[in-house]
Amino acid sequence: MKKIDLKKDLKSLYQASAKAVVQIDVPAMNYLMVDGEGDPNTAPAYADAVEVLFMVSYALKFMVKKGSLAVDYGVMPLEGLWWADDMSKFSATDKSNWKWTAMIMQPDFVTPELVAQAIADVKIKKNPRTIGKLRLASLIEGRCAQILHIGPFSEEGPAIEKVHQFITERGRLSGKHHEIYLSDIRKADPSKWKTIIRQPMQ
Repeated sequence: MKKIDLKKDLKSLYQASAKAVVQIDVPAMNYLMVDGEGDPNTAPAYADAVEVLFMVSYALKFMVKKGSLAVDYGVMPLEGLWWADDMSKFSATDKSNWKWTAMIMQPDFVTPELVAQAIADVKIKKNPRTIGKLRLASLIEGRCAQILHIGPFSEEGPAIEKVHQFITERGRLSGKHHEIYLSDIRKADPSKWKTIIRQPMQ
């Protein structure tokens, strides 16, 4: 059986320094996605989205491992795109108007057919209420700036400012605020949470 380490293969995208902002080029990648809106800390829709993303991602992992591809790989971390229709009101103090896409990256060999089968299997076994909102889509971000934030989400402000300053000195912001959650927040101390802050740029 072939084993692959996607985090290692995509090191520049899933490892980052907390010391300095760096510029990277992000290729088109496929993600399982669920769209929603509202405060992620209180909106049931966000918790439901995270749950169904991991359910189907693990179903896919075991399907690929046991199937004809016979490839073993680790499920990738949760990621999120965040924005508001009026970005002047995109505030960390009031998240009620936030819009988001919760997502988990999938390897290239995960096809729409495999995803459809995994969704059908999860629907039979668990039937989570957000299963109908799940989709497989490609995201193309291209040139981005990113940095690693260590600590609770409430303290991301300075890291985000560093990324924005880096971009404005070289061009302008483009696309949606992107976060990659490297830690299991159910187990890790909030002071040690690791989050990659990424922002597309032009």
